[in-house]
Amino acid sequence: MRAVSSARAPGTKLWDLPVRLVHWSFVALLPLLWWSAEEGRLDLHRTLGLVMLALVAFRLLWGLVGSETARFAVFLRGPRAVAAYVRGLRGCTHAPVVGHNPLGGWSVLALLGLLAVQVTLGLFAQDTDAVQSGPLNYRVSWDTAKALSAAHEVGFNLILGFTALHLAAIVWYRVVRRDDLVRPMLTGKRAFPAGVAVPKLAPLWRAGVCAALAGALAWWLSLGGPLPGEAPAAQDVPSAAEYM
Repeated sequence: MRAVSSARAPGTKLWDLPVRLVHWSFVALLPLLWWSAEEGRLDLHRTLGLVMLALVAFRLLWGLVGSETARFAVFLRGPRAVAAYVRGLRGCTHAPVVGHNPLGGWSVLALLGLLAVQVTLGLFAQDTDAVQSGPLNYRVSWDTAKALSAAHEVGFNLILGFTALHLAAIVWYRVVRRDDLVRPMLTGKRAFPAGVAVPKLAPLWRAGVCAALAGALAWWLSLGGPLPGEAPAAQDVPSAAEYM
């Protein structure tokens, strides 16, 4: 990251548009996925699940080639850095963090990992009567599909628990630390003390490439993930899938 003068420190551009869009899309999609599954709207559930899959794939790609604050190589720190940050929370001993703090960085990766596993399980899942099944369900046996479906349910509960922990952390930072984490994710900007570094933002065309790749992956999987020489299997399986 590049050092800047104190005049540029307030209102520093922190989160780029792709990161913010993905973040708030997750916020909107999780309750919709739960509702669509509970109400038996599995056609809608399948569509939303594929959107979630594309978003997760995009965020993983953006974590490799995106803006500095979005890159895993920048915000994933070692255990010593995490421990030092946690100790510093007792007072005000740590310097301002531009981007994810050492603890928050790993929570981001954990959430992405849970979501990636969840949508992958949904591709193979089937309901109790095997009337509705994921687009890759035909590639596994009945027993395997049932086991993956059960794991799919457990996975959603884990995501709910992790989300509750995330919300509790946001409230704690706001009340105890007087640190508003929500507004910067809305506006993309945050005021910092003088002398912080301005993160380098990636060009939007790069985000477009990542979005195209993520969308292509979701579309290919929606067809049943046909291999070279295979016909798309989507027409041979039910049109709806149980993703959560």
